[in-house]
Amino acid sequence: MTVRTYRDAWGIPHLRASGALQLAFGQGENAARDRAWQIEVERHRSEGTTASFLGAHAVPWDRFARQARLDDTARRCFDRLDEETAAWVSAYVDGVNAGLERGAAAAPEFAATGLAPRPWRRWTPLGVWLTHHILFAGFPTKLWREAVARRLGDGAVELFATDDPGTAGSNGWTVSGERTASGAPLIAGDPHRFIQDPGFYQQIHLSCPDYDVVGLAVPGVPGIAHFGHTGTVAWAITNAMSDYHDLYRERLRRTDHGIEALGPDGWRPALHHRETVQVAAAEPVEVDVIETERGPVVIEGLADTPGTEPEPGGLPEGISLRYPPRVTADLGFDAIPALLRARTVADVDRALDRWIEPVNVVHAADSTGGLLHRVAGYVPIRARDNWFRVVPAWRGGHDWRGRVGLPRAEVDDLAVMANARGIAAPLGVEFAPPYRADRIEALLRASRDWTARRMAAIHMDTHLAAAAPLLAQVERLGDLRPDAERLRERLLAWDRHMDADSVAAADYARLRSAVTRGLAAAPQLKDLAEPLPYPAVFAPWLTLTSKVAFALENLLTTDLLPGLDVPGIVRAAMTEVAGEEPVAWGELHRLAPCQAVPAVADEPWPGLGGDHDCVLATSSTPGITDLSPRGPSARYVWDLSCRENSLWVVPLGASGIRGDQHHHDQLPWWLRGELVPVVTDFSRLVEEVDGR
Repeated sequence: MTVRTYRDAWGIPHLRASGALQLAFGQGENAARDRAWQIEVERHRSEGTTASFLGAHAVPWDRFARQARLDDTARRCFDRLDEETAAWVSAYVDGVNAGLERGAAAAPEFAATGLAPRPWRRWTPLGVWLTHHILFAGFPTKLWREAVARRLGDGAVELFATDDPGTAGSNGWTVSGERTASGAPLIAGDPHRFIQDPGFYQQIHLSCPDYDVVGLAVPGVPGIAHFGHTGTVAWAITNAMSDYHDLYRERLRRTDHGIEALGPDGWRPALHHRETVQVAAAEPVEVDVIETERGPVVIEGLADTPGTEPEPGGLPEGISLRYPPRVTADLGFDAIPALLRARTVADVDRALDRWIEPVNVVHAADSTGGLLHRVAGYVPIRARDNWFRVVPAWRGGHDWRGRVGLPRAEVDDLAVMANARGIAAPLGVEFAPPYRADRIEALLRASRDWTARRMAAIHMDTHLAAAAPLLAQVERLGDLRPDAERLRERLLAWDRHMDADSVAAADYARLRSAVTRGLAAAPQLKDLAEPLPYPAVFAPWLTLTSKVAFALENLLTTDLLPGLDVPGIVRAAMTEVAGEEPVAWGELHRLAPCQAVPAVADEPWPGLGGDHDCVLATSSTPGITDLSPRGPSARYVWDLSCRENSLWVVPLGASGIRGDQHHHDQLPWWLRGELVPVVTDFSRLVEEVDGR
């Protein structure tokens, strides 16, 4: 196939082809050459086979992937694609398979783990996408709410309601021409994910006679789904924080004909088979794969519901997961080629009508001044109980009854999306606090001559309005010992910016962690301190200390926990922190990328500014660690006056190959908040010859 690859000064791939299928082939081949290790790990994650080369610690994910039927769901979704999209995805897979052997030879992780690449199947890109987003709806939070209700009472369910580190989020904003120097719109933002090495997003330029698009691709997946600019229209997304996955408590029994599950209409057959997870340097693990009429059973071996009589042949209860792609056999991939061809916001709007998962808030703008602000995805119509808790499969009224009509809003001079309530409010239960959204809007309203380069100041803003509740507790304290009084004075004089060189920011973070641990140890919460009987893959949503950390504002002011001595806990934390040696925030708050196989034990990573509720959302888990595994996995500014004025940056670099000059070369820019230019003029690029 005729595909030519060019590179800019940052090693970013620019692909030019004679047609859309040839370009898809080229994108797949490039992903295999630049990111072979990364995409092969993701393929194995989608199939539930990572333990075969990563070892026993990977078994919990592999068990979940198999029980949730991720690979089978991807196959079903591929089979339902329209003919054009199926051919396009297949061309991408052909490209991956053409480049994998060469890409694997350049990636040392293959030799280190003994992994040999093998051919991708037609539906593998859909499996990779589903794997990345199966936990986006945050359904494990329902397990936490269930535990809170059982142990603290129904009235306490909202006590921990807040965004948490198990949920990916983003900042995004659109500024109309009324507030820009050029008179044309700007779209900017930064998706927040676990920072991966290699990076989650790949900067790329795709050009053929049908379209010419720059954007952030997901290696292993064709096209550009989330963040793109076609020259005349650009789009971006954030997580809508919607609730669109349900959990059902399942009563199961074994009969002569197999396993049955109790539904509203009585006992019905469930699908069942066993699979074997191969484990490097350990014995294989057998996994029961059970699927009821609600969905696949992803949690097994629970105690029976109190007050129920065991059935003959009764098995321990389980929890099944119902999620849209499993129900509809559709991920929304037919929307991606339409996005690539889009020329106006109306084109983007029509394309996103086909979208399924995940559910996103979308901004789009075009060069004529058109603006779009809407939600895209599939949210089922069902009983409100489904949104909050695990519901009983055997009771009626919990079925899905079609698809919710999704909201949209007019945009006047600006719009902000930062996972807070807003147009998506009717679709979810828990949202991010409003601090990021409010701060971005306030900063944007301070000017009417925004340019792409000036947007970096917003990306890097470190003001932490969320500090107010804890600082109010500090202000009310009296009769402190001298070192604690000095700490109090520093905290109350602090400008509330989580700058990397700020000692007061580190003081605050240490105090917050100490208070978090104190609250988590309070007798009022002791019933939640015990480990919950759920798989380890859900642990980020189910750990008391982390739940306290991200619900701190609620817990400092709640009246739902009688006898909770908040002033005493804060006082004890002040005494603890006052005795520590002062340090700058960046000495504690260091980047901690996720690596399937670490390159070097204790590899040094730089210190960061920012915090979970800052616009510069570099997230740690107070009370557990100050290290930051999550933050802006890319930054972008799409300029609709001229695409060449657009800017972007990723945390590491364009290459996924360790030792390559472009593996980490954008990191200094990302740390400083600078962005590198988007280049689309092929005369300014260097063509590769034979992949070099």
